[in-house]
Formats: sequence, structure tokens, C-alpha cells
Amino acid sequence: MLEKIKLKISESKLQLSILAVLVIVFAIFIIGNPGTFLSYRIYYAFMSTIPFSAILALSLTPVVILGEIDLSFPSVMGFSAWVFSAVFNQTNNIYLAFVTCLAIGLFAGYLNSVLIVRVGIPSLILTIGMMFLWRGLVYVASGGRGLSLVGTKGTLLYKALVGRIGGVVPAQAIWAIIIAAVFALILNRHKFGAHILYAGDDEVSAKMMGVNVARVKTIVFMQVGVFAAFVGVLATLEVLYLWPSTGEGYLMKSLASVFIGGTSVFGGAGTIFGTFVGAIIMGSLEAGIVSGGISGFWTQFVFGLVIVLSLTIYACMNKRISLGRKIIEAIKRLAGKKKK
Repeated sequence: MLEKIKLKISESKLQLSILAVLVIVFAIFIIGNPGTFLSYRIYYAFMSTIPFSAILALSLTPVVILGEIDLSFPSVMGFSAWVFSAVFNQTNNIYLAFVTCLAIGLFAGYLNSVLIVRVGIPSLILTIGMMFLWRGLVYVASGGRGLSLVGTKGTLLYKALVGRIGGVVPAQAIWAIIIAAVFALILNRHKFGAHILYAGDDEVSAKMMGVNVARVKTIVFMQVGVFAAFVGVLATLEVLYLWPSTGEGYLMKSLASVFIGGTSVFGGAGTIFGTFVGAIIMGSLEAGIVSGGISGFWTQFVFGLVIVLSLTIYACMNKRISLGRKIIEAIKRLAGKKKK
């Protein structure tokens, strides 16, 4: 019983360490430029932009927990956003455009799952190919030209997705929090979340336990496509314009958010809370560096430094947690022998 309590404390420390990194980062920002980071305006800007990469990172977390990867989501985001913009410009119906966009994202995720789960192509290789395929389709379909979405402003859907609640809180920030809460409930409290963890930890054992691993992977890849399309809509509505390059620049930030958040690159373990905090860290670093008077050339270096330090801390914490689990298993075995 005492060892179980110690194990729980170790796991809580892992979560607290993620939060500690965030607190340290913002403490440095405030010391470096208190005028900026004690003002609401900078946080308003963060709430307008960080939710895009946060939602993408949240949807990627179950994929990484499964021991898989999806690198195609920025291109799926771009193509889905183009479909949304094209359908709206043709029909002037934002709801039809929205549903069509999500359907494209769902199809893209399903196609990935079929080729990975049924055909057996490694997810890393497959999604690299899909990344080029969908991005190429965006440029071919758009002819390299953008599309205006000014006509969407004032519609109910526009207000619900990217409107300003009370004039001070961007709606996309609320969506990011809601989506994070739903993912956390599924991963920690629902049977499907347990299946994701089992399949990521040991696929063979999961199958022996009756987990339909193929179905789990299919659903997980499909939801990435849907959320990539959803973020594509959010990003284009925020600026009321579709650029053919929409989605580019989100790949590394989203993946870094997942890994900074403590999700294991080997699968079998992950945390939604950590991913959410990781997205905030990654989304605020550049602004913090520039506002602190440091040259923007240092941005990439600081990104790398934060990622490496965070992963080092979590690796050390994970070793302690693994040791605690081994001790518990050893005690159980000894107790079983004594009973015999």
C-alpha cells in the first residue's frame, strides 16, 4: 500500500514538473519585460493564436501514445481549409462549407488508417507521403491563389468559432479548453482511453485482452483528420482569408508540444494536461524572446533548449516511476510466494 502511494506521488511529480516548466518560462518573460507580460494584450494575442497548435497537439497525443505518428495533418489542414473556402465562395453557405470541410478531414484520416492498419505501411513513411500529396492538391486546386472569407463575418458559426466572448476572450481559446477536457476524460476515465494506452504499451498483449487494436487505431487517425480540418476552419476564419500555405509551420510546434508535455515517444504513456501546457509553452516562446530584447535569431535555439531540458526532466522522472512499478511487482510476487 505504501509503495502504491509512493508511485502515485511520483506520477503527480511528473505532472507538476510540466507545470513548473511553464511557470519558470513565464517568470523569465515577466522579469525580462514586465510591461508586456503584465499586460492583458499579450495574453489576448496568445488566446487568439495558441489554440490552433494546441488543438492539433491534443489530437496527436493519442496517436503518439499508440506508438504511431502522423505528419500529414498540416497539409490536411490546408486542403480542408481550401475546401471550406471554395465551397463557401461558391454557395455562400457557411454551414455546408463547414460540414464538407470536416468530411474531407475525416476521409483523410480514414485513408491514413486504412493504409497503415490494413495495408501495413509504417505511419512515419505513409504520412510523409500524404503530407506532400495533400499539400500538392492545395496548390493544384487553388492555382496558388487565396480566397476571401469576409462574407463569413457576422454569421452565427463565425461568432461561435472565432468570435470574441464578452469582447475580451477569443472563442477559439474556449474550444481548446473544451477539447482538452474531453480528451482528458476519454484518456483517463473511458474504456476507449484505456484501450489506447494498452495498445500503445503492448499491442500483442492488448489483442490478447480483447482490445480491437485495428479499430482503435482507425478511430484515432480519423479524429486527427477531423481536428486538422476544424483548425483549418478556425485559422482561416480568424484572418478571414485562405492562403494556399495554410497549415505550414504547425508541424514542429504541435509535435514539440506533445513531447514537451511528457508523452512517451515509445508509446504506452501520455498526458493531455502536459500536451496542453506544452502548447502554451511553445506558443509563447517566440513572443517572450523578442519582447525580452533578444534577437529573433535565438528563437530556434531556445525552442531546442526548452525541448531538450524538458525531455531530460521527464526521462529522469519516468525512470523513477518505472522503478516504483518494478518494486510493486516484486512485492506482489513475494506476497504470492508466501501465500503458497
